[in-house]
Amino acid sequence: MRFHKSLALFALTSLSTTVFALENQKSWSSWRGPANTGSVDSGEFPDSVDATHVKWKAELPGKGCSTPITLNENIYLTSSAKGMDAVLSFDSSGKQRWITSFAKEDPGKHRNGSGSNASPVTDGKLVYVYFKSGTFAALDLDGKVVWQMNLVEQYGKDTLFWDHGTSPVLTEKYVIMSRMHQGESWIAAFEKNTGKLAWKIARNYSVPVECDHGYTTPLVIQYNGKESILVWGAEHVTIHDASTGEMTWSCGNFNPDGSKLWPAIASPVIVDDIVVIAYGRNDRGIPRLHGIKLAGNGDTTATNHVWKRDDVGTFVPTPAIHQRNVILVRDHGEVESINPKTGQTNWKGAFPKSRANFYSSPLVAGDKVIAPREDGVVFVGKIQENQFSVLSETDLGEPVIGSPIPLNNNILIRGEKYLYCFGK
Repeated sequence: MRFHKSLALFALTSLSTTVFALENQKSWSSWRGPANTGSVDSGEFPDSVDATHVKWKAELPGKGCSTPITLNENIYLTSSAKGMDAVLSFDSSGKQRWITSFAKEDPGKHRNGSGSNASPVTDGKLVYVYFKSGTFAALDLDGKVVWQMNLVEQYGKDTLFWDHGTSPVLTEKYVIMSRMHQGESWIAAFEKNTGKLAWKIARNYSVPVECDHGYTTPLVIQYNGKESILVWGAEHVTIHDASTGEMTWSCGNFNPDGSKLWPAIASPVIVDDIVVIAYGRNDRGIPRLHGIKLAGNGDTTATNHVWKRDDVGTFVPTPAIHQRNVILVRDHGEVESINPKTGQTNWKGAFPKSRANFYSSPLVAGDKVIAPREDGVVFVGKIQENQFSVLSETDLGEPVIGSPIPLNNNILIRGEKYLYCFGK
């Protein structure tokens, strides 16, 4: 949820993140929010998510690792329900509004995965969802299915080693899906109201084993005056014309030593004309963090690498933005603020160490950082005067993989069994 008086974006001459300005701003319309920053600038958010701050919790019908979205204070999320793919809606008090079920779920194979990893997205009129089973659908705001299809049946089974993680994104006209794996990788655009295929293009690169596996979510941007789609995966960042899918810009050379088993998991973040790419295996002590300038056309590999770090990074959690700096919550709980222009560290901090890792992506809410760990321990930290401190640590007693999101001045956290709302 964004609480600005306007949905202000980073103002750029040639590049900006595309946002669909809903009539009111009480909406967190996609996985990382309407500006793809994983942050909201202001609000009175709780210092803890302990029992004294629980406003309500709603039981969920099955396992799902996706992040909820909100629209006009109503909540939408995907889940398993009686062995079926399903979409649920709750109101802001935690009361279930409706549930719509589809075909049999593919439950996934990773302990921290599910058949409902991809998060919903909405344009204020329809809600678009995707499941590991291949079910791809649009529903109206009352849960009625407008259209549905199965992308696995149409385009073949994905060969991702772990469970599908890419969420759908929206352009002005289309809902975009991407698949990056061993074999035929592609990006495709479907008409919002009908699901009819508008275009589909191949996106294939020859890379070391598993480095072509991508779990990232594309970003819809304005680039050189055109609505475009930025995609990170298979060791390349590419920009595509949203109307045709044509690739107009690319940058490679993220793995010059040819290391194996480096899938792309953390999604990119953009500040001004710099896209920050986390790669490598931070979980194994091999981090890589790159700053790439978004300028020019064609292959910019030789010119657009601005900076590189091999001492800091993140493997699974996608970074967030705070006051135009990049906030990393790393896989083992280290927290770091990075200047996107230079790659230099502004400050460092850390959550308490554990054998458990962070799979959820952090939410920056005002000056607070909300970061759940995979075992269900949720931390709230505070950023103040270039310093970081830990305010609280709460064990919810169930795994948390989806990312926290704001709802008014509250925090929504989706666990394996319950959807929680925390507030002051």
